[in-house]
Amino acid sequence: MRGIVGKVYLVGAGPGDPGLLTLRGAECLEWADVVLYDYLASDELLGHTRSGTELVCLGHHGRGRLVTQTEINSLMVCHARQGRAVVRLKGGDPMVFARVAEEIAALEAAGVPYEIVPGVSAAQGASSHAGVPLTHRDSASCVAFVTGHESGEKCVGQELDFSALARFPGTLVFYMGVTTAPQWSRGLIACDKPPDTPVAIVRRCTFPDQHTYFTTLGDVASVIADKQIRPPAIIVVGDVARQRNQENWFTKRPLFGRAVLVTRPEHQADKLVGQLRILGANVFIQPAIEISEPSDWAPVDSIIRRMAEFDWLVFSSANGVHYFIRRLLALGCDMRQIGHARLAAIGPATVEALAEYYLTADVRPDAYRAEALAETLAAHARGRRFFLARASRGREVLAEILTAAGAKVEQAVVYNCRDVVCPNAEVANALAAGRVHWTTVTSSAIARSLVGLFGDALRQTHLAAISPVTAEVLRELGHPPAVVADTFTTHGILDAILAAEGQAD
Repeated sequence: MRGIVGKVYLVGAGPGDPGLLTLRGAECLEWADVVLYDYLASDELLGHTRSGTELVCLGHHGRGRLVTQTEINSLMVCHARQGRAVVRLKGGDPMVFARVAEEIAALEAAGVPYEIVPGVSAAQGASSHAGVPLTHRDSASCVAFVTGHESGEKCVGQELDFSALARFPGTLVFYMGVTTAPQWSRGLIACDKPPDTPVAIVRRCTFPDQHTYFTTLGDVASVIADKQIRPPAIIVVGDVARQRNQENWFTKRPLFGRAVLVTRPEHQADKLVGQLRILGANVFIQPAIEISEPSDWAPVDSIIRRMAEFDWLVFSSANGVHYFIRRLLALGCDMRQIGHARLAAIGPATVEALAEYYLTADVRPDAYRAEALAETLAAHARGRRFFLARASRGREVLAEILTAAGAKVEQAVVYNCRDVVCPNAEVANALAAGRVHWTTVTSSAIARSLVGLFGDALRQTHLAAISPVTAEVLRELGHPPAVVADTFTTHGILDAILAAEGQAD
C-alpha cells in the first residue's frame, strides 16, 4: 500500500472511543505519510500510524490557536502534491457537519485525488451510549440533524427555519448547540414547539466520563448554564429523550466513572488497558519502568553457544522468555539449541510466554515467587547446572538457594529494566488532584519506581498490588496497598479491584 501516494483520505475518527474507528480508517492511518487531525479525534488513534509518520494537530479549543479551514485545505494540497499519502482525521463522520464539502472543493480544484472514509457520527454515538434512540416506531419516524452554530456567511433566507423545525414530526438532534441553546430553544418555542418537549444533553459521548442530562426544551438553556456544560455535546430534542429510571449498558459497567492508572511497561500494557476499558474505566497510562535489550549480548551469546552444558533453563518473567529466545533466533539458532535442558518458570504469564514458542515448562510452582521455585528445584539441584535468564536488577534469592543446595548456577542479563524518571504531566496532575481512583502495581520494580515518580501523591489513590511480594515492597516504602490480588496475575488485580468496588457500594 506504500505505493498509494499523492492522495488524501478524509477519515471519520468516530465520536471519541478509539475502538469505534472503522477498519478502513485504521488501514489508512497505517500507510499514511502525514496525519492532519482534529482535537476531537482521540490521540490513541495515532497509535495506528507507523514510525516516521508526520503528525499535525490542527489545534484545540482553549489550548492555542485553531488552524483555519483555509490553512487546512492548503496543508492537504501541499502534502499531496509532494507525493504523500495524507489522512485528514476528523471527529465523528466527515460528511456530517465537518466542513468536508469545502475540503473536497479545494482538493478537486487542485486536482488532488481523495477518498472519503465514513465514521460513526456523534449523533449515533450519543444515541447508543446514552440509551436514547433517535427513532421510535410510536413517536419518531424520522430524525433531523441540526447545526446550532450557523455560518455567518449565509445569505438572508438561508438561516434555520424554526417554524419548519417546530413542526418536524420526529427527533431533532442539535450539533454544536451548547453555546447557542438560548437562541434555538427560544426560536422553537416561539414557533409553538411545546416547552415541555423532552431533551437529552449527552456530553463527551462514548468517553469514560460521558454524562447525560435530561431536561425539557423550556429549561435546556438554564440547565446548560447551571451545570456549566461545555462542548462537545449532542442535544436530542423529542419524545425519545424522555428520562428513564434504569441505567443503560454503558453507564452500568462496573468501573464506569472510575479512573485507573496502568503502570506496566508500554509494550505490556495493552491487554490490561483493554480489559479495564471493557469494564468502563477511564484509563491513564504511565509506564513506571522501561524494558530494553541488554547493552552487551556477549554473556548471553556465550550461554546460548554452551546450552548443551546446562540441565535447567530457568525463567522468572515473560520478558526473560521473549528476550532470550529472540536473541537465540537472531543468532541463527532454533529451539534445538536448548537441547536436553529442562525448563522452569515462575508465574502463569511466564508459562504462557514459553507456550508462544511451543515450549512447556517442566516445573511451575503454584506460588508465583522465586522462593517457591527454588524450594521445588533444590531437592534435585546437587551437581546440576542451572542457567537463570534474568533482568538487569532483581532479587538474588533463586541463585542463592540453588547454590546452597549444591547446584552450579550461571546467570546472564537478558533484558534491562530501568526506572522512568519523568512522569506525564497530565497523569501527575490527575494523581495529585485525587482524580485517579486506582493505581495498578504489577511488580516490585514498578512499586519502587512509582514512589520515586509520584511520592506522596500516591496517597491520593488506591494501590492494587499483584502479589504479596509487591505488597510488602509497597508497605516498606510507606504506601500500603488497598487490595492485593489472590491470584498473582492482571486478572487477579481486576478481580480485587472489582471486589473492593462492590464492597464500597
